[in-house]
Amino acid sequence: MSLNASARRLGVDLPAHPSRLAPTLVAVIVGVVVLAAAAGLPIDWSDLGAIPGQLLHYGRLMFADPNWEKLPRALFETWRSISMAWIGAILCVLVSIPLGMLAARGVGPVWLRVPLRAVFAVVRAIPEVIIALLLLTVTGLTPFTGALALGIAGIGTQGKWVYEAIESVQEGASEAVRAAGGGTAEVARWALWPAAAPAILSFALYRFEINIRTSAVLGLVGAGGIGSMLANYTNFREWDTVGMLLIVVVVATMLMDAASGAIRRRITQGARVRDARRSPRGRRDVVGIH
Repeated sequence: MSLNASARRLGVDLPAHPSRLAPTLVAVIVGVVVLAAAAGLPIDWSDLGAIPGQLLHYGRLMFADPNWEKLPRALFETWRSISMAWIGAILCVLVSIPLGMLAARGVGPVWLRVPLRAVFAVVRAIPEVIIALLLLTVTGLTPFTGALALGIAGIGTQGKWVYEAIESVQEGASEAVRAAGGGTAEVARWALWPAAAPAILSFALYRFEINIRTSAVLGLVGAGGIGSMLANYTNFREWDTVGMLLIVVVVATMLMDAASGAIRRRITQGARVRDARRSPRGRRDVVGIH
């Protein structure tokens, strides 16, 4: 006996099966869009088979015998890229934290929240490279252009992170400050900010990690740093120097990510106390904090 027959015999109405029409239509539409996009591109699909061989060829040219003579200059340009990323992150934080707090519900008025969130959305929609190209006409081909582009581009994402972090704070502390007679500024300062600060600072460090990667791309459009050096030697087909530069970029990025990740974990999780061990004299001592 089927389940429906058993339910009818018992006088129980089973819910109707969910319709699969909407998900099926969405899948079909997405598939049609993907096929139309692939068909509209002038791609010679027969060239795909040659890609692995080309990658091995240029990989040997770059990494079989890297040219380490330009290493001091590469390290200097890498430092400039990291400096651009750091200055851009600081500019982003200084602007996005107050604006993001004003865009949060319960802090800023609705006539201010809506325009600020719209500005954040517009800034997020513009890539860093486009912002750098627009700034080149004003500031010229300088590392300051890259730092400013990174700072402006990060405001959209960092501002969104800030007001989402503020809105995720529990209402208990805010209600306590309001009950004590505090206004909106006091609630933001003494209730919302202490609770959301670890997450906001962690987001700021993560933005610094993103800026390090993006600063190399900005160098390709003339904003300075290791990206400009990489673009120049690629144009001159000096593949052994390009391989050395790629090694420097990868190692520097990994080191910065590891350092930033450790700091972010310390901010969000706090210091962890190691296991206490019994000292030779019979008392228990804390070994240390890290």
